[in-house]
Amino acid sequence: QMVGPWQVPVSDVAVTAASFDVRTGEAMAMGERTPLAVIDAPASGRMAVGETITNLAAAPIAKLSDIRLSANWMAAAGHPGEDENLYETVRAVGMELCPALGITIPVGKDSMSMKTAWEEDNGEQKSVTAPLSLIVSGFAPVTDVARTQTPQLRTDAGETDLILVDLAAGQNRLGGSALAQVYRQVGAVAPDLDDPEDIKAFFAVIQGLNADGKLLAYHDRSDGGLFVTLAEMSFAGRTGVDIKLDGLAEDESQFARELFNEELGAVIQVRREDTDFVLQQFSGAGLGDHTSVIGTLNDKDRVRLLFAGEPVLDEARTDLQRLWAETSYRIQSLRDNADCAREEFENLLDAEDPGLSADLTFDLNEDVAAPFINTGKRPKVAVLREQGVNGQVEMAAAFDRAGFEATDVHMSDLLSGRISLEKFQSLVACGGFSYGDVLGAGEGWAKSI
Repeated sequence: QMVGPWQVPVSDVAVTAASFDVRTGEAMAMGERTPLAVIDAPASGRMAVGETITNLAAAPIAKLSDIRLSANWMAAAGHPGEDENLYETVRAVGMELCPALGITIPVGKDSMSMKTAWEEDNGEQKSVTAPLSLIVSGFAPVTDVARTQTPQLRTDAGETDLILVDLAAGQNRLGGSALAQVYRQVGAVAPDLDDPEDIKAFFAVIQGLNADGKLLAYHDRSDGGLFVTLAEMSFAGRTGVDIKLDGLAEDESQFARELFNEELGAVIQVRREDTDFVLQQFSGAGLGDHTSVIGTLNDKDRVRLLFAGEPVLDEARTDLQRLWAETSYRIQSLRDNADCAREEFENLLDAEDPGLSADLTFDLNEDVAAPFINTGKRPKVAVLREQGVNGQVEMAAAFDRAGFEATDVHMSDLLSGRISLEKFQSLVACGGFSYGDVLGAGEGWAKSI
């Protein structure tokens, strides 16, 4: 969820390594577009699948068909129109879209009681009905976890360009968008995944560019639209951006639909020397007409939107980020320590904050254990655990990397006499929830010792 040194919660995909000594792993991402179901239920289902794919595209995945989906269906069964919406959406996703993409849905769940009704004290009957909702979770094997792209804009790669890939071919449908909701509207036309071949081509090109080392940053366009996508990339990289609207809009009347539609797509950052090559790859895949350079970085730490050379918006990145984070800050100040929440929020103004960084006083590559284990013998360490304890595998891996021979030792091994501590040179006890996740539960372990 958190991205970059400043830990901004804008990640598209979660990636984990398969073990401690390999770079293969697994990726997981989600997609949901429930508000669209009020306008077009099948479109909301297709968009949920599409958003899952554009999120997963940030990770290096060998091929689209490696993705597996889990579908969580929720509907108010029996409510007028909802049974039909559910049927049509299941057919659109399970029998049309996913087969066309070569993706399977081997697992899922459903909740068919998304309506509640009650009677007020005065006898008035009331009810609340939730719209059809499909929450899609996607999973895929990752070829190299270190090559996963994030929304953090790179400021250490020289001159770069920002490129928009619009998978909606310029339709800019605003139905169900955050912008519509701000104006207390729903909209009449919902975004949709119109052509499965386009998203297949998009996924293949992104994977190829990643494998070739051409991508510096990646963020899918979804909630909030293009403006939010660019702002979040700016926040994650703590850098300014200059965005030219000339290639997107003909006049100011089109600014809102270009900046706030939530159609499928993505923004990527590439080195300027690679821009022509990248555009050629999208053109060769049939996406050239809707792929364009829209801007670059600036060193003023400002988010600037330009049209015909004139500024449409020119705001400090810090001011926009504080607006973006304020709702979370208000909630945190009520839930947690208010002073700590305020300090964290005010820290967004500190342009000199290096974020998570290390100032090492030693050579990271020096094998400090070598003089002690050059005989080939590794000191033995017992990694002690009790029921409920966790982190023992990570602890063992750390000691193994430091030159120890780690052995998993459970309290039952000691109590039964299967293992004795006499053969070990060191002992480490792992933390966690021994005997339960309640205050004082550690007494159980203490008494067994």
